[in-house]
Amino acid sequence: MKRLIGLSFIIYHLSFSPVGAQSLVEINPTRTYQTIQDFGASDCWTAEYVSDYFSTAEKERAAKWLFSQQMDQNGNPEGIGLSCWRVNLGAGSAAQGTASNIQDETRRAACYQNADGTYDWTRCNGQQWFMQKARDYGVDHFLLFSNSAPVHMTRTGKANANNQNIASNLKDDCYDDFAEFLATVTDHFVGEGYNVTYIDPVNEPRFDWKDGQEGSPWDNVHIAQLAKELDKSISSRQLAVKMLIPEASSWDLIYGGTGRASNQIYAFFDRKSPYYIGNLPSLAKVVAGHSYWTFRTNSDLKTVREKVRDAASKYMLEAMQTEWSMLDAAPETSAAFPASYEAATKMDIALYMGKIIHSDLCYGNMSGWSYWTAFATERYAQKNRFYLIRMNADGDSGDESYGDIKRGGRLTVDKNLWVLGNYSRFIRPGYKRVMLKGADEQNGLMASAWLSPDGKTLVTVFVNMGQDSRKVNIAVADKTIGSVKAYLTNKDYSLKLRPTLNNASDMEIPARAVVTVVAQFGSSTAVHSALPCQKTAETKRYTLSGLPALQSSKGIVIQNGHKYMAD
Repeated sequence: MKRLIGLSFIIYHLSFSPVGAQSLVEINPTRTYQTIQDFGASDCWTAEYVSDYFSTAEKERAAKWLFSQQMDQNGNPEGIGLSCWRVNLGAGSAAQGTASNIQDETRRAACYQNADGTYDWTRCNGQQWFMQKARDYGVDHFLLFSNSAPVHMTRTGKANANNQNIASNLKDDCYDDFAEFLATVTDHFVGEGYNVTYIDPVNEPRFDWKDGQEGSPWDNVHIAQLAKELDKSISSRQLAVKMLIPEASSWDLIYGGTGRASNQIYAFFDRKSPYYIGNLPSLAKVVAGHSYWTFRTNSDLKTVREKVRDAASKYMLEAMQTEWSMLDAAPETSAAFPASYEAATKMDIALYMGKIIHSDLCYGNMSGWSYWTAFATERYAQKNRFYLIRMNADGDSGDESYGDIKRGGRLTVDKNLWVLGNYSRFIRPGYKRVMLKGADEQNGLMASAWLSPDGKTLVTVFVNMGQDSRKVNIAVADKTIGSVKAYLTNKDYSLKLRPTLNNASDMEIPARAVVTVVAQFGSSTAVHSALPCQKTAETKRYTLSGLPALQSSKGIVIQNGHKYMAD
């Protein structure tokens, strides 16, 4: 016989069961895994342009979509309530114009520091506008990240490698200068009232970054050298902020690989490594990486992330996914994605992102998840692969995808924003993932469950990749559910409260959808251990819905006015 221990949450589910059948999934809130730090998105590159060139009404609406935790009069979320805002610290390519070796001007960025070491805090006013709005809406964490050192500190005099093959673009005598720059900017924004939790000094160090945007290659020895200098600068200012490294471009470089910027958990956190920096007081016991390049197959989604989890656990580290958009070739059809990007709808793309978030959180045990990037135009039939909010630019041609965004325009949202919101709006910092069994079909129904710090709220996020709806029946041992609210994102709805799904004893998860179930626990209700093994035909038993139950029924049943777990 199976016995529920402590508080459990039951959903009935049979894999490959006929449409209409209910299922069994066990959630045990006494078994906990990682604690969520935050869900976020990046302001890079175009938050500056949205703030500077789009109307006040448009950018206010964008801020509400990204940051609001409020509900409208119908009980629907106004926004996705991001709990982290990633802010790019530019290197000064914007001042170089076309000489920057960056053709797309939206990928050039201003720098707060002048070549003479003085600072101009009026720069990046568009980015600062969104920082202020994020703070006003109650965003919990701000993360500052750098793609390149300021151009006056680089070997090439540019914010990229300028078509050269180099191991690092930082001058040998500028490691302490770059560290001081990062710490000074952080100190400034902490003084302005921003809760800056992390500084990321390097980004995707594996790449050559020869042109096209701000970026710098780094090898492990140079990352370690910079981290030591940054630790000194942080400590001298007595900042509470932590360094976050290495922002690897793909997860396999975190735990393995060869060549530049590889096997980075070992490199930085193993005492036997020549690059060991795990003892630096300001270094977070967290390893950061990106979910690019490892998301096209079910095998990669699971095994790669389990290897990250195991490698991080070996060194008592957390893992955080700090940047993803649908870069790379289309996912394979064997992973329940359409035959091509051309065949995919925007909901298909967003739904697959939901699957990636689930995989990062449940297989990789990651404590945070962020999207790249908040704003972008939609070009080259890319659909919604690269944005949460679409910039529809005004222009003489009337083509919103290729118009001049410096003339302003409209901002619109699509399914990516709302699928991310199924997680970010309800799983708040401090929530813990709890054990869930029975809903882990990579091409079908997946689910993760999250308990609030006070133990009163359970959030369960379902991702249904299948073509059929799935019925679930929810029951809680030892506690009653005071209320249930379900929020649906699919082709027809965008993070909408659906009262038709609010029946805990008979809930249907629609096909190709993401559903977040928010359960508030009420007072205790007894669930007895187990029914006796000897069962008689005269014993009347009922399901939680009040229907007669078969003697062979499993799960929670009602008999003689009491709830029992039957096996």
